[in-house]
Amino acid sequence: MKYLSISVVFFFIVACSGKETAADASGNFEADEVIVSAQQSGQLLSFTVQEGDTLREGAVVGQIDVNGLTLQKEQAQATIRSLREKTTDPQPQLALVRKQLAVQESQLKQLLHEQQRTENLVKADAATPKQLDDINAQVDQLQKTLIVTRQQLTVSETNVANQNRSILSEQSPLEKSLARYDDEISKGVVVNPVKGTVLARYALQGEMAVTGKALYKIADTDTLLLKAYITGTQLPEIKLGQSVKVLIDQGKKDYKTYPGVISYISGKSEFTPKTIQTKEERANLVYAIKIRVPNDGYLKIGMFAITQFH
Repeated sequence: MKYLSISVVFFFIVACSGKETAADASGNFEADEVIVSAQQSGQLLSFTVQEGDTLREGAVVGQIDVNGLTLQKEQAQATIRSLREKTTDPQPQLALVRKQLAVQESQLKQLLHEQQRTENLVKADAATPKQLDDINAQVDQLQKTLIVTRQQLTVSETNVANQNRSILSEQSPLEKSLARYDDEISKGVVVNPVKGTVLARYALQGEMAVTGKALYKIADTDTLLLKAYITGTQLPEIKLGQSVKVLIDQGKKDYKTYPGVISYISGKSEFTPKTIQTKEERANLVYAIKIRVPNDGYLKIGMFAITQFH
C-alpha cells in the first residue's frame, strides 16, 4: 500500500509537469507610439480626438485658430496689388515721342529730296549756291534733332522700365511672405500622421495650443512588438527574421498561441531588468530582442507573454 501511494504521487507530478509550458523568453507587448504635437499656436477651435478612436493616416482631427495669420496674408496680397497700381504705363508717353520722331523722319525725307533737286539745279545754273547751303543747313539741323528725339525715346523707355522694376522688386519678398503665411496657416490644421489607435489625449477643444505641445498619443496596434530578454547562451540559437511562437494566458491554465517574427536583436548586453524572468533566472547579463506579432484584437500594450524559439 505504501509503494502504491508513492507511485500515484509520482505519476501525478509527471502529469502536472507535462501541462507546463516551457518559455525560452518572456516580456511585455509594446508598440511604436507617436505623440502628435501642435505645429501652431492658438486656440483649439475644434478637436475631435477621443481615447480609443481608430484614426486613418491623413485624417483631419482638429483646427487651431490662425485668423491672425490669415489677416497678415491678406495684407500682403493687398500690398502686391498696390504695387501693380504704382507702376507706370510707358506706352502713352512713348507713343507721343514715336509720333514726333515719325514726323521728323518724314520732314528729313522731304528735305533730302529737296536737297538733291537743288544740287541738280545748281549744276544747271538754275539755282544759287546759297539756296543749296540753306537746304544743307536745314538737313543738318533736322538730323541732329532726330538724334536727340531717338535718345529721348530710349531714355524714356529706360527710365520707365527702371522705375517699374524698382517698384516690382518688392513683389518677390512679398510673394515669399505669402508662401510662408500659407505654410503657417496649413499648420493650423491638425492632421493625423499615422494609422492607429488613440492611446491618450492631452488637450481639449477650446484650450490654447502652443507649438510643440502634445495633443494626443497614437500607435498602430495591428502589429505589436513583444520585447523580451534572452541570455548569452541563447543568443546563437536565434536570428533576425526567425519565426517563433508567442503565447499569452487564456484562462487559468491554457495558452493562446500567435506566430511571431524576430525583428530586432540587441548588439549589447545589459543587466537583467527586475521585472523580467529569463530561462536562466540567475543570469546577470541579457540581450533585448523584439518580436513582431500580428494582433487579432486580443493583444494589448503591456500584456505579458512568453515565447518559444523551437
